[in-house]
Amino acid sequence: MNLWVLKMVNSINTNASSLLGVRNLQRTNSLQAKTQNEISTGKKVDSVKDNAAILSIAQLLKADVAGLNSVKGSLDRALSTTDVALAAGDGVSDLLLELKEKAVTASDPGLDDVSRQALNDEFGALRDQITSIVDNAEFNGTNAVKSGGDDIVAVTGADGQGVIQIDAQDLSLGGPNVTLSASQGISSVADAQAAVSAIEDSISNLSSSLSQLGAGASQLQETKDFTESLSNATEEGIGNLVDADLGATSAAFEANQVKQALGIQALSISNQAPGAILSLFR
Repeated sequence: MNLWVLKMVNSINTNASSLLGVRNLQRTNSLQAKTQNEISTGKKVDSVKDNAAILSIAQLLKADVAGLNSVKGSLDRALSTTDVALAAGDGVSDLLLELKEKAVTASDPGLDDVSRQALNDEFGALRDQITSIVDNAEFNGTNAVKSGGDDIVAVTGADGQGVIQIDAQDLSLGGPNVTLSASQGISSVADAQAAVSAIEDSISNLSSSLSQLGAGASQLQETKDFTESLSNATEEGIGNLVDADLGATSAAFEANQVKQALGIQALSISNQAPGAILSLFR
């Protein structure tokens, strides 16, 4: 017994086994602190100390997500502006059909003057509604259907590069698409026939304009869908890089608790060992 004590404990100033126990316990405590941080934050990489390279990559990806969120906002604004323009176009189209009906009726040579005048008054009121619709077809300061209207533009890249542009479509009276003039009337057979011709041309032109706006709206929606998918995939990628696996973390937490308890017990035993040296002096 005394020989064993002499071999294992030969100094009361330096207890090698105790020092080893302290190091092991400190290592366990450090692991447990890291595990507790993962549980409280939900992240396995929460600071540069955890993993500088991974955190740097995650920050760059977060910047991409922020850029994509801005892109989605730009696309949403462009889509809303396009929707307003299309709604205005539909309204103008409906009015043109009503105007044609009035003009065709007024082109009847046998129509009496009172009826013709009533038709002309109705025609003028409908015609002026086109101007009202076009002037009020604005969203967020952009009107794509008035004379000299604004093109609809949306950013498509997370770095601010790349755009989708939908050209403005002038749907104002007397413009390149709605050739019916702002003063056109149907007070005579000749005026009514001229109005019918102008309305038919306007309907044809309007159909082409609405097709362009509709194609632009489809492109915007497809780009928005892709951007949302890309943003979601990027966020998932960030999660894979920095988020903790709470199932594994919970198991590690339990294991570290056991290690801590055993480490404390081992350290206690190591600290008692120098007391055995007293037996050498009995």
